[in-house]
Amino acid sequence: MDRPKVVIIGGGFGGLYAARALRDAAVDVTIIDRTNHHVFQPLLYQVATATLAPTDIAAPIRWLLHAQKNTEVLLAEAREIVPGARIVRCDGGRELHYDFLIVAAGARHSYFGHDDWEHRAPGLKSVADAIELRRRWLLAFERAERTSDAAERQTDMTFVIVGGGPTGVELAGMLPTIARFALPKDFRRIDTASARIILIEGGPRLLPTFPEDLSARAERDLVELGVEVRTNARVTNVGDGFVEIGSERIDAGTILWAAGNAASSLGASLGATRDRMGRVEVNEDLSIAGHPEVFVVGDMAILESDGKPVPGVAPAAMQSGRTAARNVLHTVRGEGRERFRYFNKGDLATIGRYKAVGVLAGRHLSGAIAWWTWLLVHIMYLAGFRNRLSVLIEWGYSFFTYQRGARLITADTPPPESRPPVPPRW
Repeated sequence: MDRPKVVIIGGGFGGLYAARALRDAAVDVTIIDRTNHHVFQPLLYQVATATLAPTDIAAPIRWLLHAQKNTEVLLAEAREIVPGARIVRCDGGRELHYDFLIVAAGARHSYFGHDDWEHRAPGLKSVADAIELRRRWLLAFERAERTSDAAERQTDMTFVIVGGGPTGVELAGMLPTIARFALPKDFRRIDTASARIILIEGGPRLLPTFPEDLSARAERDLVELGVEVRTNARVTNVGDGFVEIGSERIDAGTILWAAGNAASSLGASLGATRDRMGRVEVNEDLSIAGHPEVFVVGDMAILESDGKPVPGVAPAAMQSGRTAARNVLHTVRGEGRERFRYFNKGDLATIGRYKAVGVLAGRHLSGAIAWWTWLLVHIMYLAGFRNRLSVLIEWGYSFFTYQRGARLITADTPPPESRPPVPPRW
C-alpha cells in the first residue's frame, strides 16, 4: 500500500513542529514554504534594531529537517487549497495531492482596512520586514546628519511606533538605548540622544494580554527610558512623514507598525467559517468542519483550550502543530483523536537592559529577574547550536559595549536627501 501523504503548508513554528512530530511515522511528509528558512519570530525586533543579524535567528528548513528520511522540503508558494479534490495548488502551476493537510501559513500585520499605510509604516513579521525596519531608522539618522534645517532634523529624529503589544513595547524600549549609547560618537552634527520615540496604543493600556500591574510597570519603564507613551490614542491617518491621531498631527521620519494581525488569505479557499481577522474556525481536534483530513494550526486558527481563547504566540503554534500531527497518526492507526489543549508556559516581554515583565507559573515577574528569564527562555528555544552560540556572543557584545554589530543599511537604498516631501500643515 502507498504510505499516507501529509502536506504541511508553512515552515514557521506550527509547520516545523508538526513535521518534527511525524519524524518516525509511516507517512510521507512534504513541507512547503515560500522562503527557504524558519524564523524565530520573537527575536525579529532584535534584527530590526541591529542587535542581531538575520542568520542569528533563522535557519534553512532543509537543514532543520535533513535527518528526517520521510520528509521533503519544497520552496514554493501555496496559492489555493481544493479540499474536495485534496489538492494544494502552488505557484508555477504545480499541484500537490494529499491524504492529510496541515495548514500553518501564519499571519501578517493588519492595517484595519488601510492597506495603503503599509509602505509608509511597515510591520514586522519576516526577516525582510526586519531588514526594512532597520534600514529606515538608520537612514533617519543619516538624513538628520545631512540637513541644516532644524525642523527637518527634528522630524527625521522622531520615531513613531503604532501598537502597544509585545512587539511595539520591545521596539520602543530598544530605540532610546541605541540613540543614547550606540550612536552618539558616530555622528558629528547631531545629538542622537535627543531622538524622540513615541509609542501609540489604541487601548487603555500597553500589553493588554498581560496583567494590569505588569502593563503599568512596562509603561513606567518605557517612560524612564524617555519614550512618550500614548494610550487610548487611535491612529486615523498615516501619511508620508506624519501620523494623525484625530486632529493631532505628529511629524515623524520613521513610522513602524506593530498593531494587529491578519491571518493568511489562504484560509479563504478552505470554505470554513472565518473571523474578522481571517482566522479559520476549527474543531477540538484542529480539523475543519466537513474535512477531517484538513487541520489548521497556529495564527491561522481560532484556537480555544478549555473554553478559553488561546493567544497567537509561538508556544501555541508549536503545541497546535504537534497536536495536529498526532491526530494524523491517530487516524492512520485507527485510533480516536485528541483535542487540543494549550499549556501556557508564561508570557514575557523585554523593555530594555534589566527591564522586562512576565508571568511564569502564575507569578508576576519584573525587572532584572524577568530580563534574565527572558534571555534564557529565548536561547533555549532557538533552533540549532550555532544560533544559540552566535546570539550569546552578539548579546554579550551589545551588553558590554552598547554597540550594535549589525548596523548595516542594505537593499536598494535611496540617497538621504531623496526623502519624500513632508506635506504642509493646513
